[in-house]
Amino acid sequence: MGRIIAITNQKGGVGKTTTAINLAATLAEANQKILLLDFDPQGNATSGFGIERDDVEHTIYGVLTGDCNMDEAILVDVTDNLDIIPADMNLAAVDVEFVEHEDKNLILKRLLSDYRNRYDYIIIDCPPSLGTITVNALTASNSVIIPIQCEYYALEGLNQVLNTISIVKQGLNQNLVIEGIVFTMYDSRNKLSQQVVETVRQNFQGNIYDTLIPRNVRLAEAPSHGLPITLYESSSTGADSYRKLAAEVMSKGDTIYG
Repeated sequence: MGRIIAITNQKGGVGKTTTAINLAATLAEANQKILLLDFDPQGNATSGFGIERDDVEHTIYGVLTGDCNMDEAILVDVTDNLDIIPADMNLAAVDVEFVEHEDKNLILKRLLSDYRNRYDYIIIDCPPSLGTITVNALTASNSVIIPIQCEYYALEGLNQVLNTISIVKQGLNQNLVIEGIVFTMYDSRNKLSQQVVETVRQNFQGNIYDTLIPRNVRLAEAPSHGLPITLYESSSTGADSYRKLAAEVMSKGDTIYG
C-alpha cells in the first residue's frame, strides 16, 4: 500500500513546492509510481510540470465539490511513472464553501482511500497556510515532510507547523508522523545556514534528513520552463540533491512506520 506524504510549512518561500515537484520527479525516476496532488490554490506544482492551468478541464477543486471524479482529474503519465491532479485558484474557495460541511476535514482522506494501492507514493503539495485545505491534507496523510529554509526565522515557521501537526494528530489523525525535516536553500559559505541547521538539529527530536538542498541556479530556473530539475538539468547539483533526498525517503520508510 502506498504512502501518502504531505509537504507543508505554514511559512511561505521555504521551497515547499520545489520540494514537492522534485521529490515526486526523483521518486518517479527511481521507478516508483507517483501521484502528485497539487493542493495549493496557486497551482505552482501544476505549472511546474508545464501544465497550463487554463487548459485543464478538471482539477482537485472539482473532485472536492463533486463536479468530477478522481479518475477524470488525474493527468496520467505527465512524466514517466508520474501522474498529477492539478489545482487552480478555485481551490481557495474551499474554506468558505465547506464551512458547514459536517465532515469537511475528512473529504480528501475518503477520496484517496481507493488510490493508495495504485501508487507507491502520493505526494501532496499543501498551501502555506492553515485552513480546511491543509487540515484535509494532514488528515489524509501517513506522514509529513517539512521543508525549512536556512534563514533566521526558520524556527518560528517550524514551531507553527509542529503545532498544527499536533492538533491534527489529537483530533483527526492519530497515526500521522513526521517523515522528516529537509533543509532548503542551503549555502555552505553562509555561516547563518550552518547555524540554522545546527540549531534545528539540537532542538528537534525527530528525523532530519542528511540531504541539504542547496541554493542552485538551475533549480530556481526549472519552474519557469515547466520542468522538474531532473528534466531541466539532470546533471545539476540541485538534481543530485533531490535524488539523494528521494533515496533517503525510500530507505527510511520502514524505520518511520515501524
